[in-house]
Amino acid sequence: MPKLALIAIGGNSITDAKNGILVKFEVLKTTIHYIVNVMEMRYEIILTHGNGPQVGLILARSDMTREFFPPVSVDFATAYTQSEIGYALQIAFENELKRRRIKKNVATLITKVVVDRNDPAFKNPTKPIGTFYTEEDMEEARKSSGWIMKEDAGRGYRRVIPSPMPKEILGLSTIKILVEKGIIVIASGGGGIPVIEEDGRYKGVEGVIDKDYSSSLLARGVSADVFLISTATPKVYLNFGKKNEKAIDCMNIDEAEKWLKEGHFKEGSMAPKIRAAISFTRDTGKATIITCPTDIESAICGNAGTRIVKR
Repeated sequence: MPKLALIAIGGNSITDAKNGILVKFEVLKTTIHYIVNVMEMRYEIILTHGNGPQVGLILARSDMTREFFPPVSVDFATAYTQSEIGYALQIAFENELKRRRIKKNVATLITKVVVDRNDPAFKNPTKPIGTFYTEEDMEEARKSSGWIMKEDAGRGYRRVIPSPMPKEILGLSTIKILVEKGIIVIASGGGGIPVIEEDGRYKGVEGVIDKDYSSSLLARGVSADVFLISTATPKVYLNFGKKNEKAIDCMNIDEAEKWLKEGHFKEGSMAPKIRAAISFTRDTGKATIITCPTDIESAICGNAGTRIVKR
């Protein structure tokens, strides 16, 4: 019986945001090559992806054209990126499979994720998105749109939106059926489209879900044998970027929590990945792997990356 690997790749690894390119096919081609290598080790694959740069560019374009066109809401922007990036990933998979003469289907699912309407994040939005504004333009944008705006690392002012925690992956049974039929599944893009349940119906909300948290939830929901988070670095580091930085080959969840509290892992970068790993490993007893795209195959074989284990 094949095992099941859920692999989460970052939005920054599939874009050229500086040049306004939402999806860079050459980067995807390399990443998918290594993922198909894993598949040939008798793994079924579920692939999730980030969408931060892509959503940012969509909303920036919406901001700049708001005098002429209706604004794009964040939930719709996430839906757009799920289909756009999903299409690109699907093409990359199909081309690689065809090159290797492997007959296997690939499916992309638009994925909604339930969040709690009472999540504290809705009262304290912190996730910066979209265009940078000067202080003068920021005041005008705030008055005309009602957005909450905050300064972003001295680079200007940006809109901030809630980032609630995921509670339930909708369509989980569909994902399981597809996996059982041997289909490669691309799902929960950008953390999923956040929805709340209201009067027995689902309703999209303005917010973004961290893709690592929703990927961890999905990995638990499908009983994945491997949960791998792909990022920019080959391993997790203590004192990252400093002279005394140290690569970690393996850590248990107690060490991970300790180093989180000590501030070794930055918010918006490695910290959510470590929390997602802790949640998966604590609940399942299985290791989480964090590594870069080119080391995905080696890391699953135990020869690269950082492993987060229960004990």
